Amino acid sequence: MWFTQVSLRNPVFATMVMVAFVVLGVFSFQRLQVDQFPNIDFPVVVVTTAYPGASPEIVESEVTKKVEEAVNAVAGVNTLTSRSYEGSSVVIIEFQLTIDGRKAAEDVREKIGILRPLLRDEVEEPRVLRFDPAARSIWSVAVIPEAVNGKTPSAVELTTWAEQTFKKRLENVRGVGSVTLVGGTQRAINIELNPSAMEALGVTTEQVTAAVRNENQDLPVGTLKTGESERVVQLLSRLQNPQDFGDIIVARRAGQAVRLSQVATINDGTEEVQSLALYNGQRTLLLQVQKSQDENTIAVTDGLKAAVETLRAELPPGIRLEQIADGSRPIRVSVDNVRRTLIEGALLTVLIVFLFLNSWRSTVITGLTLPIALIGTFFFMNLFGFTINMITLMALTLSVGLLIDDAIVVRENIVRHVQMGKTPFNAAMDGTQEIGLAVLATTLSIVAVFLPIGFMGGIIGKFFHEFGITMVAAVLISMFVSFTLDPMLSSVWHDPEIEKHGQGGAPRTFYDKTIGRVTGWFDRFQDDLADTYQTTLRWSLKHKLATLGLALATFVGSLFVLPLLGTEFVPKADFSETSLSFHTPVGSSLQATEAKTREVEAILRQFPEVKYTLSTLNTGNAQGTMYASVYVRLVDRKDRTLSADAMSAQLRERLRSVPGITVTHVGLLDAVGGNKQVEFSLQGDDLAELERLSATVMERIRPIVGLVDLDASVKPNKPTVDVKMRRELASDAGMNVAAVGGALRTLVAGTTVGNWRAQNGESYDVNVQLAATGRERASDLEQLPFMVGTAADGTARVVRLGQVAEVVASTGPNQINRRNLNREVSINANVFGRSAGEVSAEIKQVLDSTQFPPGYRYEFGGSTKNMQESFGYAISALALAIIFIYMILASQFQSFLQPLALMTALPLTLIGVALALLMFGSTMSMFSVIGIVLLMGLVTKNAILLVDFAIRARHGLVGEAPMDRESALLLAARVRLRPILMTTLAMVFGMVPLAFALTEGSEQRAPMGQAVIGGVITSSLLTLVVVPVVYCYMDDLAQWFRRKLGMGPTPAGPAVSAP
Repeated sequence: MWFTQVSLRNPVFATMVMVAFVVLGVFSFQRLQVDQFPNIDFPVVVVTTAYPGASPEIVESEVTKKVEEAVNAVAGVNTLTSRSYEGSSVVIIEFQLTIDGRKAAEDVREKIGILRPLLRDEVEEPRVLRFDPAARSIWSVAVIPEAVNGKTPSAVELTTWAEQTFKKRLENVRGVGSVTLVGGTQRAINIELNPSAMEALGVTTEQVTAAVRNENQDLPVGTLKTGESERVVQLLSRLQNPQDFGDIIVARRAGQAVRLSQVATINDGTEEVQSLALYNGQRTLLLQVQKSQDENTIAVTDGLKAAVETLRAELPPGIRLEQIADGSRPIRVSVDNVRRTLIEGALLTVLIVFLFLNSWRSTVITGLTLPIALIGTFFFMNLFGFTINMITLMALTLSVGLLIDDAIVVRENIVRHVQMGKTPFNAAMDGTQEIGLAVLATTLSIVAVFLPIGFMGGIIGKFFHEFGITMVAAVLISMFVSFTLDPMLSSVWHDPEIEKHGQGGAPRTFYDKTIGRVTGWFDRFQDDLADTYQTTLRWSLKHKLATLGLALATFVGSLFVLPLLGTEFVPKADFSETSLSFHTPVGSSLQATEAKTREVEAILRQFPEVKYTLSTLNTGNAQGTMYASVYVRLVDRKDRTLSADAMSAQLRERLRSVPGITVTHVGLLDAVGGNKQVEFSLQGDDLAELERLSATVMERIRPIVGLVDLDASVKPNKPTVDVKMRRELASDAGMNVAAVGGALRTLVAGTTVGNWRAQNGESYDVNVQLAATGRERASDLEQLPFMVGTAADGTARVVRLGQVAEVVASTGPNQINRRNLNREVSINANVFGRSAGEVSAEIKQVLDSTQFPPGYRYEFGGSTKNMQESFGYAISALALAIIFIYMILASQFQSFLQPLALMTALPLTLIGVALALLMFGSTMSMFSVIGIVLLMGLVTKNAILLVDFAIRARHGLVGEAPMDRESALLLAARVRLRPILMTTLAMVFGMVPLAFALTEGSEQRAPMGQAVIGGVITSSLLTLVVVPVVYCYMDDLAQWFRRKLGMGPTPAGPAVSAP
């Protein structure tokens, strides 16, 4: 290694190179942003369109289908899904991952712009939003009214202050994208029509809306110009007081003016409450903040908290602010936990090195690799545009045991050469060169394992791209340090203690009497272990078939253990917060749902683990007055005995006592998608048939053990009122569908006909609608009068709706889902006590045995689909890694057969992985799969160290005669046992803090550490015996091939016994 020679001859230069790594790493670390996950561009575009008052069926036909047809022509569309609710349409366009998200959004906007003129006038402007996983609410705060001197701020006063002051203050914080107000009660001027008075005076709805719209406005009419001045002329007709609306003349009858106050009541009141927020059962306002794209979550939330603290001194009497959710908390907790795990793992790793080398100088020389490699990695993270997030920090945590491996092997070999009597300089040079190619091969095998992970396909590939690249950078830096700094320090910072290794002697110093006793005992333990290993290997080499049979039986046994493990995509993490969702019977009002929500919150607050609750109704994912969602903040994990998952089981039982609600979710949601763990859909054309199929399927899967919170997108039909026109009668009366529909829409749904500007400069909507008492029952609609002209005496001709239309009670869907231009019913559920993979497999069996009509099918989605795809990508990456490892080993040993001997260690990891995960009660998830991939490189490392030394011993070590095969293997067993044990135990102890999940939220990452520990222990034990045996068979096979090809046998030295 030429750079080893350069560093040995130029120690100052080598030191400066290391300092450069540290300096660049420190400066890069200061520039790295901190976030929970990597900043990933998901090419997903969402089109939302409001159609007030329209049923889901009308929304589907008039909006959703037209939007789907328009955007389906955009290039690169992968999946097209939509949801049609009452009054709104949501179309989600998922593009292929290779498509640029910004370009996709522009293409969709262009198509929607062409479509807009074709939509009805009542349909509001479609909004095209580019999906950003970080665009979810990252922070929320409640504005709570309090009584001061017996007076409590009204809902309107609270909303006005929140809208005009608080919201604007939050929007000015750097990085804030938008602030949404939930549960607000907006001031409005409501014009409540009186049908009887309108009928008596012959006034139509259109006349009222037109009069209000025309009379309440200021208009510019031009300018007056003279030679020296120019003055703007304005028509000021905007009304100054709400009562002035009553004076508007809406019609004239018999020469008399009919004023608005004669046919309507003017009410300076509020808009109808559409959503609610409850804090611990008390009505409140909730402000939810979304950050701008590419902004740092922690920086934004810090700015928001500072703004709130500044505002507290200015709060009006009777207003209190309470922070609800803080999206930066899981990030801070995760980052702190991973940092702690990294430090603990590093300390344990260094302790192992000290115990084996019995020298503090050797420990320092070896341990320096860790901080240099870790800090240096930050430079490459910054170079590639990465962030400090869960994925990159997990890579650094996982690499702790790896980073010191090369330094351990190099330093141990240098120490061995020093103990052979060489000078420190020669020992450093010879020891590094002797082990150099083996270390290079082991490091490249690690790189070969992680590089494919960094370039996996699918969503999981996007997430783990930074993981793979970070691992590769860290490992390559550690190898460079091991080949430069470690030999240089070994040559200039000589440790006289290593020459006394194994010499014994009476303890003289305090160190000898304390720590020296422990390290001395450990030295003797190593010698005894080496003797035992040599004896075991000697027996194995004489009983090769028995040894292979034992290895094969172990492998087969692991195949029987693996099915005992459940599977899931990503384990859930407990960050001291959870949630639940439920709905009341179809057609329930907001007030009825609010009453049930208070009952649910009361049950929640009975748990000592609950800190506070925040419920939202008819907002976010809970669209509809029957839906409620409750955010539950738990006390910190260290202060409670129940985990969030365990609490969920008790909560489900207690919620059974609340009549009139259907619980659809309790507990933690999927860590990646934020959805339930099991999701699938039934697809077809006819909604009624889909409803029948969904009812059948749900009844069949409901008894599955572990399946909880089962729910479907289609609920029992919602009560509706259908108005069926009698066309001939309507035509005879001079009426048409469009006129009737427009008037009914104003009367029932209401129409905003402008705004009124108050003295404080704020504008409030002016709404025209039928009085609430006139739109309570279907029979009220039948009595609604319509003016269809004038009689001979000049009076208005009146026709009631019931005369030209049939008003009947009916039912309709609460929402209509579509996927790829076909209707679908989505079914989802959580799992408890079993893994998502096990439950999904049983559901698939039920679906496969269900008779679907032609044209109908099922499809899994969510975590189940992601799990299947991701496992497929991981297996592909694993296969590619194995191929790369073979290529590296073949190049190292100049043989096509010998790499096969070393690679027999790979399947021997499975039994340890399976037993470890089974013992910890963990599942086979994406994190444990990554741990298995890491093991492929680790176990190959040990095999390389062992076989490489044996091959060199067979050809004659420096200054020694060649050995026969068995003697070379036995010598390799004794010489290489210590570095193999050191690297193995360093990896194990580096993973211990991760595997035991002792910190908040660490359950998610724990299976990775558990898989590594189990796999490393069992594979190391088996590799040390099985690989030499297979090596012998491969060597015999190679000799046989050489004889067959007439090349002659490989030269072998005389039989020299191993020490």
